Amino acid sequence: MKKVLLTIAYNGKEYNGYQLQPDKPTVALMMNNAINSAFGFECNVTGCSRTDSGVHALEFCLTAEPKREEDEITVPIDKIPIAVNIKLPKDISVLSAKEVDKDFHPRYDVVKKEYVYKIHASRIKNPFYADLALEYGREITDEGIERMTRGATFFKGTHYFDAFMSVGSKIEDTRRTVYEARVERNGDLVEFTVCADGFLYNMVRIMVGTLLLVESGKIKPEEIAEIIESRDRSLAGFTARPEGLYLKKIYYNS
Repeated sequence: MKKVLLTIAYNGKEYNGYQLQPDKPTVALMMNNAINSAFGFECNVTGCSRTDSGVHALEFCLTAEPKREEDEITVPIDKIPIAVNIKLPKDISVLSAKEVDKDFHPRYDVVKKEYVYKIHASRIKNPFYADLALEYGREITDEGIERMTRGATFFKGTHYFDAFMSVGSKIEDTRRTVYEARVERNGDLVEFTVCADGFLYNMVRIMVGTLLLVESGKIKPEEIAEIIESRDRSLAGFTARPEGLYLKKIYYNS
């Protein structure tokens, strides 16, 4: 076995995102250490994406392959999740593992990603949502949900999403295709789910901030189309806090 694809989940509360950073706790650091220890040699570990500090993942994919040609992964594929999980802290878990071709790339072979943003819409805080959802501080009415739902439909399609990218981002190609964007309520929890072929820096969090302006009546749902067309970041909403954001699913062709 030369290369394996691991699917993991993690609570990002204690981490400065996924990507390795000097002298900071990251999910990548925890995964690198656990994988090297479980396999008994150093591996090249490559993630499917970056997540910001405090952001979570219900499904995140990464590959591991030996750095040296003479090393080979000998742990049985069905035992890899158990072997690696023993080495991980309780807020990160390997869900599954499978062998992949040598030329498979967990980031460049992604065809689409799905995120969900969770909003706890209540005047009473819920301790079980601490650092796991945005505490909105008030209820969202059915009319507010309806406005947010209508507003979300304008994200769908292929657009230039400059207005929904953090100022200072160096990404030049801002054209993305959004396949699905919906708002759903489950009790006090309101969820915004969005699926696209790719995302700009803070794109989902700015979408949420804009939808919350729609919910409050500060802008009309149809104005989202105008904001997208403007390509002007100053016209979109605030960047919602990171703790409500989850990478939900990664899609590959096979």
